[in-house]
Amino acid sequence: MLDRRTGLVGLLLAVVSAAAFGTAGVFATGLLDAGWSAGAAVIVRMGVAALALTAPAVVQLRGRWGLVRANLGAVLAFGALAVALPQLAYFNAVSRLSVGVALLLEYSAVLLVVLWTWARLGQRPSAVTGAGVVVALGGLVLVLDVVNGARIDPIGVLWGLVAALGLAAYFLLSARTEDALPPLVNAWLGLAVGALLLGAAALVGAVPWRTTASEVVFAGRSTSWLVPVLGLSLLAAAFAYATGIAAVRRLGSRLSSFVGLSEVLFAVAAAWLALGQQPGAVQLVGGVVVLAGIVLVRLGERPPAEPAVDVDPVPTADDATAR
Repeated sequence: MLDRRTGLVGLLLAVVSAAAFGTAGVFATGLLDAGWSAGAAVIVRMGVAALALTAPAVVQLRGRWGLVRANLGAVLAFGALAVALPQLAYFNAVSRLSVGVALLLEYSAVLLVVLWTWARLGQRPSAVTGAGVVVALGGLVLVLDVVNGARIDPIGVLWGLVAALGLAAYFLLSARTEDALPPLVNAWLGLAVGALLLGAAALVGAVPWRTTASEVVFAGRSTSWLVPVLGLSLLAAAFAYATGIAAVRRLGSRLSSFVGLSEVLFAVAAAWLALGQQPGAVQLVGGVVVLAGIVLVRLGERPPAEPAVDVDPVPTADDATAR
């Protein structure tokens, strides 16, 4: 159960993480338009992020390297299932589906998290949580505007569902706290494993690899390709994963997965500010609906108030004399 301070800190970290993740599209757009392949952008993003986290992670692990050996299986699972898989699957989905449809499929992960915690951990969602699920996903449909110009492909749908499995794994594996690695260390090793796995896939041709050193257009200006690479790696990966894992450990997988839906809202806002892609009225209404759903889930996840307990008064000397 969450105490008030832990819950507030967790919510703040979750929102900050979602905002950082939400900038990924803005940074990636310039690279993709300049000729980078999606696979190359993802691999470089994870590799640079892992390098950036190396020094602080080593400092945190000083004298505690046994934790890495004890968590080796969890690290490999996190890197493969929660980092590499959702990114690879999402970009494959986008290649066959409209972006809105691909995102909607990926974020159906919140349903998987709810079902898993119910079936596996016995955490049955309350009626308020259930209402929040429906409201939040309904708002997401409006924000992503999946009805207009939707492009559907069966293979793309499968990739989108695989991305959902990966995203659900991110929330579920991040929630592990017993003898777990510090969040920053977990992010460092997970990103390193993800980069190595997708890098190996690129070497054998399973993931397209294409980069360019030419200038890219970012926020309406021509700039070095290093600018979006560093933004994509340091802000939208290293910082986003470290704060996100810390948030999940405080909030639990279910609530944090719904707060994570706000990433889409931040992505729309970032595209508006940096790329001039102004959201329509329907998207703005959808954003309000998503936030309402998150609030409902937060209310539904609160522990029930403990009943008041009558306490017998402490007998006094006068009481003893009266007896």
